[in-house]
Amino acid sequence: MVISILIFLLSLVLLIYSSDRFIGAAEKIGLGFGISPFIIGVTVVAFGTSLPELMTSVVSVYHGSSEIVAGNVVGSNITNILLVVGISAVMTGDMVIKRDLIGEDLPMMMASALLLWFALRDSYFSFAESVLFIFALITFLWSSLKEDDHDKSEIQPKVSWIEYIYALFGATGIYFGATYTVSSISDISKALGINPAIVSLTALALGTSLPEVVVSVAACKRNLAGMALGNVIGSNVFNTYAVMAIPSLIGSLTIPPAIYEFSLPFMVAVSLLFTIICFSKKVSFWQGFLLLIFYGYFMIDLFSQGYVR
Repeated sequence: MVISILIFLLSLVLLIYSSDRFIGAAEKIGLGFGISPFIIGVTVVAFGTSLPELMTSVVSVYHGSSEIVAGNVVGSNITNILLVVGISAVMTGDMVIKRDLIGEDLPMMMASALLLWFALRDSYFSFAESVLFIFALITFLWSSLKEDDHDKSEIQPKVSWIEYIYALFGATGIYFGATYTVSSISDISKALGINPAIVSLTALALGTSLPEVVVSVAACKRNLAGMALGNVIGSNVFNTYAVMAIPSLIGSLTIPPAIYEFSLPFMVAVSLLFTIICFSKKVSFWQGFLLLIFYGYFMIDLFSQGYVR
């Protein structure tokens, strides 16, 4: 127990430091190529911070624990919206949205949430659905890059080779930091007698979403709210499509009842709430606080419904 706590603290420090390096390098490299901060967030940063979910899910299927995959995806998506956006808004104040998210980006995220809901309602995820999800991910990436409205006439900063080193170091640190954070959280949960069936919805989802929390807060502090929100939207779409589809190509997935009975409908609901909030072109302090309240409700409800024994 003591060793697990020490590993958790050390890996969290590595995660925070690596994320700060990664966000700075990604910003400079992207801007150097004339890419807007939002597109950087929705692609490079979002995918980089979602790697822990993907790797954890692939390993879980390989070791015969495929029930973790759906819980990891759904729990991470809920955590990204309620905890990541909530903390970012509370810590930095109003997050002003300069990009028109309503036109395409948020509908794409909502579409992914609804598609996941329909795909898992029969408690089965087929090979055909995996192929469909991968095709949907490619469509999302193509659409996001195609609709980039960044003014490329602006002077593009020169990118030093050291930034690529920082980006590589940061991505590596995020991966190992998140991996050991997740493993230590799981060990602590088991030591406290928490049912393993809920670890993927709570501790694992929280652990794999820590990169999104750190990266989004760091982006907001740099006045890059677009990157922070793009990180959340891109991470959720990537989680839904890639983290569900790729592991299912390795082996069949088990969908626990706790997923499609409560957590999955709740994920669709908070995705809709997030979309409605963005209609005001900003996420205020109090809206962020409301999202955190919903996250607290999500955690309490899982415990009160008896998913933890």
